[in-house]
Amino acid sequence: MKPRLSFWQIWNMNFGFLGIQFGWGLQMANMSAIYTKLGANPDAIPILWLAGPVTGLIVQPIIGAMSDRTWNRLGRRRPYFLTGAILASIALLFMPDSPYLWFAAALLWILDASINVSMEPFRAFVADKLNREQRTLGFIMQSFFIGIGATAANALPLIFRKLGLTGIAANGVPLTVQYSFKIGAAMFLLCVLCTVFSTGEYPPDDMEGFKRKRAANPGIGGLLKEVTREIPEAVRQMPETMKQLALVQIFTWLGLFCMWMFFGLATAYHVFRAPSANCELFDRGTEWAGWCFAIYSLVCFLVAFLLPRLADLTSRKTVHGISLFLGGLSLLSVYFIRDPAMLQVTMIGVGIAWASVLAMPYAILAGAVPADRTGVYMGVFNFFIVIPEIIASITFQPLVKNVFHNNPLYVVMMGGVSLLIASLLVLRVQDNAGGSSVPAGEH
Repeated sequence: MKPRLSFWQIWNMNFGFLGIQFGWGLQMANMSAIYTKLGANPDAIPILWLAGPVTGLIVQPIIGAMSDRTWNRLGRRRPYFLTGAILASIALLFMPDSPYLWFAAALLWILDASINVSMEPFRAFVADKLNREQRTLGFIMQSFFIGIGATAANALPLIFRKLGLTGIAANGVPLTVQYSFKIGAAMFLLCVLCTVFSTGEYPPDDMEGFKRKRAANPGIGGLLKEVTREIPEAVRQMPETMKQLALVQIFTWLGLFCMWMFFGLATAYHVFRAPSANCELFDRGTEWAGWCFAIYSLVCFLVAFLLPRLADLTSRKTVHGISLFLGGLSLLSVYFIRDPAMLQVTMIGVGIAWASVLAMPYAILAGAVPADRTGVYMGVFNFFIVIPEIIASITFQPLVKNVFHNNPLYVVMMGGVSLLIASLLVLRVQDNAGGSSVPAGEH
């Protein structure tokens, strides 16, 4: 039985997520606008977002399996936190200075791959460090930091403008966005460094057995050989609960991806009525969309610690299903809104859904997979996030152009429908632990 950790120990081990989400939030809120400034049409946006899901599909399971087999002076997961943070910070630093569309797209591939290298081991880190009684709190703490990081990142361009920063760079990107990305680069690295140097890791339970396995396949080549063999095996042996969660994740993340890709453009064209991308109304609209994203992130960290208490009174399934339902209704309501102030209200439901998405599925999953394969299964679980995003990136161009007539509002509404479907699919999930944080038999 792993020892109980104090609140501040759990705080420190998850603090790096603040920086990761700061960088990720900047990307989610601003990349479509940056692409548009560099000449992309709305129907080209989905394919330009392909980097995130493809790198997630490839990187997360490989990094998860590799971290299961790593042990050095920094531990098991921390070497990957640090490597990803350094690379992601470099990409964030240069992203808003991109002179061409292809340059920004290439940097996004680097940024997303690096974020995935940092992010995936953090999920396994919670299962490594915490006993089953505290795991839900660990994942909720990640939601808390994700909420804070995204709130700050999404609000920063608007804050800079309120402070008097104006003007645009040579590539058309507002200086408010440029400065935000520079700060994001520093935040990403510093927050991850705090976790790396404040939190230790437990060595493998059977160190001698671990060394024998590593000696049988030495070096990076041997490690990759083991990993490529284990990932297909893990997919074949997925626990039933994980299969049930997979369908929920597919529809959940398809809905979120629709929002991230097109909410900013929908706000600019539908709410602010911008006639084109080359006008001040468009900049004010995308800036306001970033502020709305900040609101849902704010709601996320405000409700993060309430969700496990509600799950104790009901169940994790009930909380997750209701949260997704509220998020779906919120996105559908955008159709009826023309007042920018009212648009903020729609983000309350999205924030509740986001807090649950970041914690409940992982808390349920952690109790359903073998402890010695947590990293690889957390990586495989990411398949069901990125596969729908890849499908959307590849197939949405004709849909957006020919069916939705380049109106981003309809894509946001489709995201709302997807979240409603996910909320119904939660009913099929078997949660082996039953409640929020204490598995059956451990009360």
